[in-house]
Amino acid sequence: MKVRLDYGREGLTVEVPDQAEIIRSGFAPGLHDEAEAIRSALRLPLNSHPLVDLVTPGQRVVVVHTDITRATPNDRILPVLLRELERAGIQRQDITLLNGLGTHRPQTPVELRAMLGSWIVERYRCLQHNAFDDRNLVSLGMTSFGNPLRVNRVYMESDVRILTGFIEPHLFAGFSGGPKAVLPSLAGAESVTSNHNAANIAHPKATWGVTEGNPIWEEMREAAILTEPDFLLNVTLNAERQISGVFAGELLAAHMAGCAFTRQQAMAAVEKPFDVVVTTNNGYPLDQNLYQSIKGLSAASQIVRLGGAILIATACEDGVPAHGGYADLLKRGGSPQGVLDLVHSPGFSAPDQWQAQIQAMIQQKAQVHVYSDGLTDEQIRQALFIPCKDIGQTLEELLGELGVSIAVLPEGPQTIAYIGGSGDSH
Repeated sequence: MKVRLDYGREGLTVEVPDQAEIIRSGFAPGLHDEAEAIRSALRLPLNSHPLVDLVTPGQRVVVVHTDITRATPNDRILPVLLRELERAGIQRQDITLLNGLGTHRPQTPVELRAMLGSWIVERYRCLQHNAFDDRNLVSLGMTSFGNPLRVNRVYMESDVRILTGFIEPHLFAGFSGGPKAVLPSLAGAESVTSNHNAANIAHPKATWGVTEGNPIWEEMREAAILTEPDFLLNVTLNAERQISGVFAGELLAAHMAGCAFTRQQAMAAVEKPFDVVVTTNNGYPLDQNLYQSIKGLSAASQIVRLGGAILIATACEDGVPAHGGYADLLKRGGSPQGVLDLVHSPGFSAPDQWQAQIQAMIQQKAQVHVYSDGLTDEQIRQALFIPCKDIGQTLEELLGELGVSIAVLPEGPQTIAYIGGSGDSH
């Protein structure tokens, strides 16, 4: 049968065996009037005064937004937020839009316009966080986890701090959104690395859908609270990229409500593991590169049997990528076990080690095949994966070798499947 996979900008239709189980999350309808729903949430927030009552004319306001590797509809939510601030008497020259890059590369002018809309870029001060610039960072001391915490200076020196983002299940932070808008998004590189360290990544509760008891998320929460944010605006999306929910107000109350909603919509139980799992990284912008595509592999690894196989279709128009430390770590490790030995070696710390570590952990469980128009076979092999030229043929070979059960995650990490039980346990 034919299945359409979320792949790149246009999608990809492939032939899969008739016995394949197609796993999608529960469909949440898009909101009838997105702008009105956002306005309503800003005026009737959770555990908070309305946004207009939290600001005073003349104050400097910073609005933090996600970068281009996230599906947040910034161009649809930010104009509503900004108009609400102006309704409260805040002048445009007193508002800063801050791109929460974490350790990712900065966006190009074209990408910023695509993310935010030309209306915003032409009228507001738009800055991009730099996790590697000491002048750009303010020290907040140490977290209770014993890690240094430095945060963006413009954010900390603003009078009013507003965090925005998008809530979805996250492969090691439990859920995105909420506290992630501070750590890693606005943190210094060393704070990101220490939070994403090898022991934390290997922790059994550092996984999809788990926040409490998850050392990564709990430090993120602590870091965000230390910066005293004034307001949170998060949204959820359905498979059509329509806004399905708006959650605004006090940081933890709004995020908790959004996570509960997302858990019901995005997590699906299956009876037992599969021999082969086909996945994606949810198409553009999430599948821009192989580094980000580890999320789709992690989603598949939740339901593949030990010794099985995963096949991911990811466009990777940004390559491996060439920037960041991911490719170098894979080269230095030389094999999945070599990568694990490297990241667990005493005193080792490097940018992007968490993604390489998660990849290696997945490869200890299953072989991984990669289909990508944006990567050469050699690039795929250098990243320690097996190149796939024809998805149908590869699936036929894998099923002949490994068994008959196959699952397809057309939306990749937008649907988190798990073996039996209740989504609440995840």
